[in-house]
This record gives sequence, structure tokens and C-alpha cells, in this order.
Amino acid sequence: MAEFDFDLFVIGAGSGGVRAGRMAAAMGVRVGMAEDRYLGGTCVNVGCVPKKLFVYGSHFSEDFENAAGFGWKVGESTFDWPTLRDNKTKEIERLNGIYRNMLVNSGVNLLDGRAKITGPNSVDVAGKAYTAERILVATGGWPYVPDFPGNEHVISSNEVFYLDQFPKRAIVVGGGYIAVEFAGIFAGLGAETSLIYRGNMFLRGFDQEVREFTAEEVAKKNVNLRFSTNIEKIEKQTDGSLLAYLTDGSTLEADTIMYATGRVPNVTDLGLETVNIEQAKNGAIQVNDQFQTAEPSIYAIGDVIDRVQLTPVALAEGMALVRNLYDGQNQQVDYDLIATAVFCQPNIGTVGLSEEKSRELYANVDVYKSSFRAMKHTISGSDEKTFMKMLVDRDTDKVLGVHMVGPDAGEIIQGIAVALKAGATKAVFDSTIGIHPTAAEEFVTMREPAS
Repeated sequence: MAEFDFDLFVIGAGSGGVRAGRMAAAMGVRVGMAEDRYLGGTCVNVGCVPKKLFVYGSHFSEDFENAAGFGWKVGESTFDWPTLRDNKTKEIERLNGIYRNMLVNSGVNLLDGRAKITGPNSVDVAGKAYTAERILVATGGWPYVPDFPGNEHVISSNEVFYLDQFPKRAIVVGGGYIAVEFAGIFAGLGAETSLIYRGNMFLRGFDQEVREFTAEEVAKKNVNLRFSTNIEKIEKQTDGSLLAYLTDGSTLEADTIMYATGRVPNVTDLGLETVNIEQAKNGAIQVNDQFQTAEPSIYAIGDVIDRVQLTPVALAEGMALVRNLYDGQNQQVDYDLIATAVFCQPNIGTVGLSEEKSRELYANVDVYKSSFRAMKHTISGSDEKTFMKMLVDRDTDKVLGVHMVGPDAGEIIQGIAVALKAGATKAVFDSTIGIHPTAAEEFVTMREPAS
């Protein structure tokens, strides 16, 4: 008789947990997994998947306008929120089913319920006790909304996908990629939209020139940018609308106020206090390079360890963990050169160092950049511009970072990320023949540094 009920017990069926559980089960490991909310985690249910669907939906209003320059006569268009919302929900439910089938078919013992750690080798799920040789915590993150008068009237990214009614007026609070993306979604779907951020420029950590260029383009998309201010309090009015009082002395009315002010590790009621686990101030579980906590039998991956909060990173961490534990490997997750996309309008794609970080780390940096009106917009009538930037170490010719703001930036940057991972030099880019006519060819035709 086995000493434990399971070899590995995974708490949380998000991206990282599912990948780790499936891989381990395929190796013959006895895997238990508990999830009390939804299969697929944040990304599938209230994150990147439904958000991208909303981005697609919000862009049609602009496409209709642009079509006129190409000879299309488009009649008056109307947007029906329930259609988009409900079709999105059907797709998410389909994906939930796929995740369930994948887990069950791989041999994972899937338990529906909240799991709580009760000891180094024990968990409780819905009142039933289980034992495991190893426990993996993969519970992800949770939206953070600050405490202030009237915060009970706001929504987060968890609720925005299921609104009963689409707002005529929307306020988005925050300066990260989620805030910028949803400001574009609300505006594109027809809401009078304001983005409020306490700092002087959104998207902190991105290249400064990219941030400034994006702000100019986002403002063209009917988003009212309110930097260097914040909401002090919110009052609900007799007609059901919300009145926001700002720190600059002004007020704004809205039907919906969404807070996108960061995410914190989802560690509430996990029973971490029963074991020897160290946590950061924000609750993040502390792990070593092998994703092992101070309690040797317990591991953690994904947003709950708060290293890089991206779905592909959680997947990589889950795969590395399983290969190291059950396949005799010593695999390390490389957090350098992680490509990132922001699905604002227009999109941002970036990989590698910003100009500011490049100049901090390297003595001689050449900056190549280009700003232009995409070929499509020469007759569409749109004044949207595209921006590209490349940073090069002059001493070695190595490309340090590549950034783009424009349509399909995420799709384009993915290929460039491969090149940078392979150690591409500027000479490699220069010797590559471009695809014409495309925006992407600009990356291989920038010959003279701007600085």
C-alpha cells in the first residue's frame, strides 16, 4: 500500500497547475488536483482569452470607418453587448470542457472544491483529507482594489466580462497593461471613456518613448487620459450612475468604474500558516530556483510566486518543475528576453531592454527608430501611426531590445524574440531581406542610428 494517496497534489487548475499536472500524470505520477472556481485559471476565464476576444470586437468600429476609403459603403452600425458577452461566455465554457477532458484523460484525479494545506504532506478538499508526497501551489493572482470611500461600487477585471449592461460612460483606473487595454475596449465599443492614473505616464517599466508614443495614439482613439490624478471617493447617485471625486479637484460621472490597479498572489485561506512557508509582504510564496518552498515537500509556480505574471511563464515553470522532479533533469527557467504584448489600440510588442535600461547597462548604445503611417492608412483616412525602435550595443553589435507600437505588434515581435534569443546582431538584421510591402520589413531596413 502506498504511503500517500498521491505522489503530487496540485492546488489550482490554472495554466501552470494544469500543465504540471498533465505532464506529471503522463509520466506515471499519481496526480491529484483541486480547483474551486474554474478550470484554466485567470487567462482562460477572466484574462487574456476573453480580453483578446473583446479587443477584436472593439476594433470593428474603426474598421467600418476605414472601409470607406477602400470603396465600401457601410451603413449605420450598432453594437449589441449581450451578443459579444454571451458568445464569449460560450467559448470560455467550451474551453473549460476541453481542460476538464485533458486532465481526466491524462490520468489526473480532478477534485472540485477548495483545497487547504493542513500539513507538509496533507490537504483538505471540501472536508475530505488527502495525503501527498509533494504539494504544488498554483493558485495564481487576484485583482487588487484599494480601500477608499465608495470602492464597493467599482468592478475589477473579474466582473467586467459579465456586465449586465454595457456602460455609456466608463472610467478605468490604473496604469498597467490591463488598464490600457480595457480603456481601448470600452472606447472601441462606444463608451465615453476616461483612463485615470496617479502617475505622470502609464505603462511603467516599458521604454519611455514607447510609452509616450502609445499615449498619443490612445488619445486619438477617444480615450480621455487623466494622468497625475486619482479617485478620492465615489458616490452612487439617485439614477444609479457613479460620481467620482478626483484628487485634482474635478469630478467625473460614469456608469461603470473599473479598477485595474494590480494583482496580488491568491493565498487567502490556503492554510499556509500550518507549514513552514515564507511569504513576501504582498503574500507571494517564496521559492528557490527549483520552485521549492522552505517546506521541502511543497512547491509553488506561476503568479502566486510573483516573478513574472504571464501565462507562458507559468507554463514554463510548470514544465521545468515536472522535468526536474520526475525526469531527472536540471532545467532552469530563463526569465531573460521574455517577449510581451499589450493589446491596446494600437498594439505594443516588446522584447529585451528599454533604452533607459540599455544605457544603464552598456556604455555605447545605438538607437534605431522609425515612425510612419502604415500603408493601409494612406487611403483609409486614419491618422494612426506605427512606431518601431531597436537598441544595439555598439561595441558588440548585439541587439539589446526591440519595440513596436502598431497593428499586429505582438505577432511580429514573437519572431523577433526568437532572433534575440539566438543572439542576433544588427548585422544579421541588416542582411535579412524584408517582406514587401509589410510594416515588419522596417526592422531590417533601419540603417542609420537616430542617436
